[in-house]
Amino acid sequence: MTDGAPAPAPSCYVNRELSWLQFNQRVLEEAEDPANPLCERLNFASIFQSNLDEFYMVRVGMLMDTLQLGVTDNKTGMTSAEQAAAVLDQTRRLLAQRDRICKGLLAELAEQGVELCRFHSLPDKAQAFLEKHFTSRVLPLLSPQVIGRKQPFPFLRNKEIYAVAMLKTKNGGERMGVVSCGEGVLRRLIPLPGEGQRFILVEDLIASFLPKLFLHYKVEGSALIRLVRSADIEMDDASDQSDDVPAEEYRKSMEKLIRRRKRLQPVKLEYRGKLSDSIRDSLCACLGLNKKHLFSCGIPLDLSFAGAVRDLLRDKTELFYPRRVPQNSPNVDPMASMTQQIRRRDLMLSYPYESVRPLLRLLQEAGQDPEVVSIKMTLYRVAHNSKIVEALVDAAENGKEVVALVELRARFDEENNIGWSRVLEQAGCQVIYGLDGLKVHSKLLLITRMHNEQVEYITQVGTGNYNEDTVRLYTDYALMTASPEIGAEAAAVFNALSMGEVVEDSRHLMVAPACLRTRITALMDREIEQARAGNAAYLGFKLNGLTDKLLIDKLIEASQAGVKIDLVVRGVCCMVGGVPGLTDNIRVVSIVGRYLEHARIYIFGQDERRQVYISSADFMTRNTTRRVEVAAPVYDPNLRAHLEQMFADELRDTAKGRVQQPDGTYTRAQGEPFSSQEHFCEQSYSGAWALSGLPKPEKPRPKPRPISGAAAKPAPAAKPSVPGPKAPPAPRPAVKIQARKHGLLGRLLGRD
Repeated sequence: MTDGAPAPAPSCYVNRELSWLQFNQRVLEEAEDPANPLCERLNFASIFQSNLDEFYMVRVGMLMDTLQLGVTDNKTGMTSAEQAAAVLDQTRRLLAQRDRICKGLLAELAEQGVELCRFHSLPDKAQAFLEKHFTSRVLPLLSPQVIGRKQPFPFLRNKEIYAVAMLKTKNGGERMGVVSCGEGVLRRLIPLPGEGQRFILVEDLIASFLPKLFLHYKVEGSALIRLVRSADIEMDDASDQSDDVPAEEYRKSMEKLIRRRKRLQPVKLEYRGKLSDSIRDSLCACLGLNKKHLFSCGIPLDLSFAGAVRDLLRDKTELFYPRRVPQNSPNVDPMASMTQQIRRRDLMLSYPYESVRPLLRLLQEAGQDPEVVSIKMTLYRVAHNSKIVEALVDAAENGKEVVALVELRARFDEENNIGWSRVLEQAGCQVIYGLDGLKVHSKLLLITRMHNEQVEYITQVGTGNYNEDTVRLYTDYALMTASPEIGAEAAAVFNALSMGEVVEDSRHLMVAPACLRTRITALMDREIEQARAGNAAYLGFKLNGLTDKLLIDKLIEASQAGVKIDLVVRGVCCMVGGVPGLTDNIRVVSIVGRYLEHARIYIFGQDERRQVYISSADFMTRNTTRRVEVAAPVYDPNLRAHLEQMFADELRDTAKGRVQQPDGTYTRAQGEPFSSQEHFCEQSYSGAWALSGLPKPEKPRPKPRPISGAAAKPAPAAKPSVPGPKAPPAPRPAVKIQARKHGLLGRLLGRD
């Protein structure tokens, strides 16, 4: 199966929005792949929908805002109007594919004993039961409204389901009735009496009993609708104020912007049922929507009930991927001090295959270590009940200087981060909020020690967020080093951030926005020169997205010079590989599987020229020019070889890998069956990543379970058992209560 929306021939550029829809189609294909167990396919269908919602909220919202400004795509030349039209057409095709796939999934669920029923298909006895249930438990909670001169059209909340009724008055007039289906108030799945696990969705029940709501009208027809609103609001507006404004005022400004975002322009309306032309016209007029933004839906409007259905089937293990638990790294001694181990040699963790516990131990040790002077850390997205934040709170209350840069503009996690910033301040941490116009997206931790009157650094640079929830779902790397050079440059990054500045130059780290893209292009140029001199030249990059035209053009130049280039790009890729005369030497692979591919690796050169970096930055303009990002060199030869081998294994993935074709489409990789993610799981279980000369783990590792199919989202892993730090001398109940409260504001799946 191939993706749609190929790049316009003969160009080797692809529009960003259409490339993203190609990526989401690859997600949808996983919902159809019979190699994936049923409940995992259902999960992929739900992910496809949530992805599409967010795409419309962010990207389509932006397109709609720029329709009248004459803005064009700098790669394909498409205007905003042309892009919006192409997106809507492709969305319609994708939603038809989604409906077909989901109908098949629901049929398979019924075969497993979990059935989603429609009211009018039920026998009289079941309908009578539901009528009684509706009258006693649902009707009292509903607030129906008839639209008229004195009853204006209600505000429709983002992503909430409403029932719309087409009403006839006694004198033959036509009116519209609207009622919320009670998202967050009413139980979504209503169980039916009798054998088996049969359910009806509450919105279907409400739509079936609309005559009980609109007693003085004749209900001519009904439909369910679900609206998606734009979220394209510039969060930097909150920072457009003088530097002497207190932090609490900045947080309040952010909260106001979040409230504004909830009421932005509608961008998509899906409906299930039949809408008369007059009701459709009225909805479009009231919402300010073009009819092209309306999409008919043949399945439930919201697939979030998939989680509850999965829970009902947990005892049927064959319907899920085999359980995988992050393993203890064979290169980390669980009984020895993390600080001492890092002082001896660099360490690196590979998530989700290896556990995050060593990083937590490092933070907890630092909070207790009398030689530690300060702990500095960037926080972009954190977990619900963050042990990372708890360790920083402990350290501050133990007298350490703790500096936390909390990025309040992490989209859709702003409320969570606002809450955690208050928790950290209450504990005595110094909290800073980054730079005007630049998000701080780097994953950087710096521990400064005074040992024998000498300054020492422990630096951790990562590719993913400090979030204990997502480290079990996202593939990422965490490098820990005692290199004094890297530590000094990390200190310079934090000093610059504290003063509202950016790092202008560095030797070891690449730091955006001033000295990351220039260093990358310089290393690319080196390989171009080697190729033109007749020498073997190589570039390899693992990324989440590739949109930066300057870097794309440099890759095209390198390909034309004869440099061999391998790209593993999970999502948006605005360049087509394999185009004759342009990108002949570029191979693009995308992996969509059990875990979200999230790590970034940069590889430059062959043999003795080879340099390997891990980074928080994709090759996207927002990362290279509008964010503070950090890429760190991997100097340890064993760790470097480990990264290179993982990259090579991903290039040969035939289970979940798709290879981009010269026309811009993606096809399944061919060859001997091989899943890189399952391979890495097996290696972590077997301890195959142990480096030579290190002691073997004291406890034997469990054998991996048999592989069933290829790879996706794992069952919840066992909670790591990490010994906490010693209790501080004074209790802190207020901070602990506040931490638990604000931890609930987050979302399980962070966004990058």
